[in-house]
Amino acid sequence: MSDFVALRPAREDDLAMLERFLEDVEVAAPFEWFGWWDVGRWRRRWAEDGLLSEGRGLLVVERNGERLGFVGWSKVVTSQISYCWRFGIGLLPEARGHGYGTEAQRLLVRYLFAHTQVARIEAVTEMANVPEQRALEKAGLVREGVMRDYAFRNGRWRDAVLFSVLRKDVLIEDAPLPERPAGRH
Repeated sequence: MSDFVALRPAREDDLAMLERFLEDVEVAAPFEWFGWWDVGRWRRRWAEDGLLSEGRGLLVVERNGERLGFVGWSKVVTSQISYCWRFGIGLLPEARGHGYGTEAQRLLVRYLFAHTQVARIEAVTEMANVPEQRALEKAGLVREGVMRDYAFRNGRWRDAVLFSVLRKDVLIEDAPLPERPAGRH
């Protein structure tokens, strides 16, 4: 893993940081605030699977032991016998604009290709989220196109941009398999 930022499995004491993305408008704004909803989501998922399961996962982004946010992914079925991963990122406001998101997304792509057999990993971001588009491109993803009226946020439909990276386009170095957080099985 990188000395710049690191990814690690979530611990129970990370839940308060994750909940900030659901409860604090300033943390989720401007592109991830969808109103008040399901503020118990992280704690239920923690109790269910420790935020790592076969079809989805979440890793904490940190630098020198300081929590910066998280990356998460979920399975997208693409045919009867295949799937890809779709991922996203949430960084705390103080962690944005320093290149941490680019590095975290690059690490996540390498991790998912090293430990799963998918051929494709994708990300979607709102059209107006230009910093995230730049971060995805710097992380090695290719812009595929615009999806019109893709997501409803703050009273109107928003266009989104689809990015992807293919296994054949990434040099995969050995990536360690994170251990389960203590107390999980």
